[in-house]
Amino acid sequence: MYELTVESSFSAAHRIKSYPGDCEHLHGHNWKVEVTVTSQDLDELGIAVDFRVLKEKTEKILMELDHTNLNEIPAFENVNPTCENIARYLYNRLSNIINTNRVRVSKVRVWESPGSCASYYEDKG
Repeated sequence: MYELTVESSFSAAHRIKSYPGDCEHLHGHNWKVEVTVTSQDLDELGIAVDFRVLKEKTEKILMELDHTNLNEIPAFENVNPTCENIARYLYNRLSNIINTNRVRVSKVRVWESPGSCASYYEDKG
């Protein structure tokens, strides 16, 4: 099994509704995103998926979030835009545009600050 990861980033504000502290107030982060895909085999060039293609598809989705108030994004109307929920949102969006019969998104990790991140993946067990 091959595993490939690309990193990207975006800047956005959010607030955690009903949070018992400062995070209930609007504040911003420079979010780092890691997208990991897996493939059981390689193409004729010895590539599972072109890093450039994987990064372009990731950045296209992140541009929709960049310099926004995440609470105003329709996906976060009924759920707080926490690091965990952002990771799940990105996993689902990216899976829809990246997954093929050979390559699958296996995990998305979102960092809201150095030393603090959340990952989302689907348990295949």
